[in-house]
Amino acid sequence: MEKFAPPEAEEIKQKILSQELSIQEGVSQLFRLIPINLHDDIIQFLQETAEIRTGFPEFIQFINENNISFYVISGGMDFFVYPLLQEIIPKEQIYCNATDFSGEFVEVKWPHPCDEQCQHSCGLCKSSLIRKLSSKDDFHIVIGDSITDLQAAKQADKVFARDFLITKCEENHIAYTSFNTFHDIQVELQHLLEVKS
Repeated sequence: MEKFAPPEAEEIKQKILSQELSIQEGVSQLFRLIPINLHDDIIQFLQETAEIRTGFPEFIQFINENNISFYVISGGMDFFVYPLLQEIIPKEQIYCNATDFSGEFVEVKWPHPCDEQCQHSCGLCKSSLIRKLSSKDDFHIVIGDSITDLQAAKQADKVFARDFLITKCEENHIAYTSFNTFHDIQVELQHLLEVKS
């Protein structure tokens, strides 16, 4: 976003982070600032610069070996989330936003909106998807780093947080474990599995 959006995007971004704008409204506004003719440049830039956090492939292997249900519920967009993760996790375990490049500017589609239990206009509502994909008896773990993870963190049994999500967890008195890499999370989960067995 920082590379392709005009300067007025910064104000919108700050309003999202301060929760003056809902994520859905703010992200929609941000993408409407990006002309369609930048599509190929955006894709190329993402392919050259996007990185998966250290330890993610090993973490997925650990999850699979321990029969732990796992979903990527991302506030990101389909045109970069799917290609980035396609070699590591099946597409049916990935939930993200959809984009429409048929007009003059990029339009975000919101295929996973808030349910009746969430009124935060999340866009892609992580807490609603957690309710849809699991049962109340499940032990819910949220791994996140931004404002888009806040509502899910509020309902999680365990939160792994970094960056801006740490700030929001502290403001909302949500217990969390900080992490730098997925190796850190794997160590903590291994400990949880040992305690539960």
